[in-house]
Amino acid sequence: MTDEQRKFTVVGLDLSLTGSGIAYRDGSTGTVKTKQKDGDGRLAQIEEAVQLAIGGGGLGSGVDLVVMEDIPQNSHAAKPIAMVHGVVRNLLVKAGIPYALVVLATLKFYATGKGSGDKVPMALAAYKRAGLEFDDDNQCDAAWLRWAGLDWLGCPEFSVPAAQREALKKAVWPAVTR
Repeated sequence: MTDEQRKFTVVGLDLSLTGSGIAYRDGSTGTVKTKQKDGDGRLAQIEEAVQLAIGGGGLGSGVDLVVMEDIPQNSHAAKPIAMVHGVVRNLLVKAGIPYALVVLATLKFYATGKGSGDKVPMALAAYKRAGLEFDDDNQCDAAWLRWAGLDWLGCPEFSVPAAQREALKKAVWPAVTR
């Protein structure tokens, strides 16, 4: 297979200290659930799960891009999510894998055409567009992050209206090469 024929490989991460959603490069999803009693050891658990998701990183890992939900602003969850982001971003930098940050409202608009609301419309849109159901909203968000990255790179897994695709321009996208 030539580089021109190879589809970009994207991993989606919906990071949280208690339940991080991962959309793996093959499209499968999972959730890393941690327990408060494990303290900062939860960060190591999440780091290990992301390490497995990116396959070690670096050249030959096969991951072209990781797309993460950005840290929420003005939220009580911002501080613990920022800690998780620090660990994961450091891992990705060391692995040489570029990453993009997508604000939740942008992701919701890309998925549903509306930038607000609860998680149900995201799940319904995933079922409508991809025929998939998820065990939890963390996995659903991670899948949408992966799909957004693939779409941005010109390899959409399905079609979305142009206005929804246009919303992706609001995210910060790194240069990605094959």
